[in-house]
Amino acid sequence: MRFLLPFLAILAFAPSAFCEDKFIAAPEHEPNPAGPHGTLTKMPPWSSKIFAGTERDWWIYVPAQYLPDGSAAVMVFQDGHDYVGEKGHWRVPIVFDNLIASGAMPPTVAVLINPGHDASKGELRGAWNANNRSLEYDALGDRYARFLLDEILPEVEKEHPLSHDPEKRAICGASSGGICAFTVAWERPDAFRKVLSTIGSFVNLRGGNAYPSLIRKTERKPLRVFQQDSGGDLDNPFGNWPLANQQIHAGLKYMGYDCRFDFAEGYGHNSDHGGSIFPEALKWLWRKDAPASAGDRRPQIGGDMPLSQILVEGETWQLVAEDIGFADGPTTDADGAFYFCDLKANAIFKIASDGVKTKIADEPGSGLKWGADGRLYACQGSKKRLVALDVKATPPAVEVLAEDVQPNDLAVSARGHIYFTETGKKQVTFVDAKSHEKRVADTGTNAPNGIALSPDQGTLAVSEYGGDNVWIFRIGADGALDAKEPYMTLRKPIDPAGDFKFAEPPPFKKSASGDGMTTDAAGRYYVTSAVGVQVFDPTGRLCGVLPAPQPAKPLTSCTLAGPKLEYLYVTNGDKIFRRKVQATANLTFKNPAAK
Repeated sequence: MRFLLPFLAILAFAPSAFCEDKFIAAPEHEPNPAGPHGTLTKMPPWSSKIFAGTERDWWIYVPAQYLPDGSAAVMVFQDGHDYVGEKGHWRVPIVFDNLIASGAMPPTVAVLINPGHDASKGELRGAWNANNRSLEYDALGDRYARFLLDEILPEVEKEHPLSHDPEKRAICGASSGGICAFTVAWERPDAFRKVLSTIGSFVNLRGGNAYPSLIRKTERKPLRVFQQDSGGDLDNPFGNWPLANQQIHAGLKYMGYDCRFDFAEGYGHNSDHGGSIFPEALKWLWRKDAPASAGDRRPQIGGDMPLSQILVEGETWQLVAEDIGFADGPTTDADGAFYFCDLKANAIFKIASDGVKTKIADEPGSGLKWGADGRLYACQGSKKRLVALDVKATPPAVEVLAEDVQPNDLAVSARGHIYFTETGKKQVTFVDAKSHEKRVADTGTNAPNGIALSPDQGTLAVSEYGGDNVWIFRIGADGALDAKEPYMTLRKPIDPAGDFKFAEPPPFKKSASGDGMTTDAAGRYYVTSAVGVQVFDPTGRLCGVLPAPQPAKPLTSCTLAGPKLEYLYVTNGDKIFRRKVQATANLTFKNPAAK
């Protein structure tokens, strides 16, 4: 592979047999002697810690209008050597000088950085042949984003303070650098929100061909994306670049992104067309208007349940409660009031529809559910018991239903049948709320965690924390479970420490960390996980993923609550959030069988 990667790098920028069109300089490509000029500084070679053993050249452009008050925008360029020259196709210092002076873009610092090279793996034979280029640029996941945010930008800010507003941070690249630019913003929209990708390699070099599906099945992120490609771009064993870029744009447009795709016939896998439209792309990228779009809301094929059927345009996560030790056990009552447990405080709280928070019990509860009998059922693993709380009594009356158990989460049917997960035992346990009969309902699931009933209460779903499945069971009249099946497959997070092999899918973590879950009246399943709330339709197909409000904090569970049961609540570490959705809760105690 040491010899293959340099060859591919050369191939990627070799003249194309289809290329009859040439680079055409725009007026902004030409120097303006009368205008202000920024400074371009070549920095000392950078030795990375995140990409250990690599070193790279890099440059910083600072506009004449720069102010050291932290207000300056910043734009990062991959393959920086190709952008710094004043006679090439990009001419960043000249184009930036002209566009900043005209007001077409704000005062913007440019960070132009080459891919890393590990000298122990071979001699560097030219800037395009850095042997860590494909690993850094083509690999999915957040590793390169962390390299920029933890190493490079802090180094820049030692001398040049920058804005930390993600709307004032852009990133650009061509070919593998183009998919890299998109990946950085995709992974960290809190840090970069403007993307310029030319001849982007959204193909199967290191799993980039997964993006069209990921885009369509992930809640829209606040990104602005400009793409460029041409009909003469590459078509080889790794994929078809023009088709791949069209798929990316179609997905972005379908989901309602602020996006633009300039496609031309001819040209090839080079910077002739991308460089020609570079000033126009920057003007579009930095424009001040931001048109809103709800995405494609056309009727779907019968049975399909895309995210657009759930999400409400303009609605996002709202903070409900903070300064919580560890939030878990969310549930709701018939009036739409929301309940949760602070596991560090060993207390259960109620948040009424008007937002008022009240402690209702000094009891723990990693899993909480209201029953048809008006009692609140709780998993108390710290006390090795399952209990029912009568919260109308002062203090709440506690009935112990099962002891010497390790309950994590639970589901309660209208008949008073309780199913709870014992994660460490790899077991689902059944308890009858009236007779206290206890028996093993299922064994062998890899760390069973979240658990929920279908709207008709004929099916039980169980997420596994130690794998990537959500299992379902048929429920018999006596509460017995059978017909076990891995019905839903959870999306797993990419493992940044994994082995990103060439022409193979990216490495994923072994577990999706499936956690608490709920269902809605339409039969969808909402499962919290390491990548966010994963929503599945009744047939087990993934509708899409809602990223967690606090991605760095554990997303433990979710429920539908609120005045009209139309808010999705999540317990997310030390905070609770909610968002309005086009769904209503599936409440056990509203089931006719409860009468």
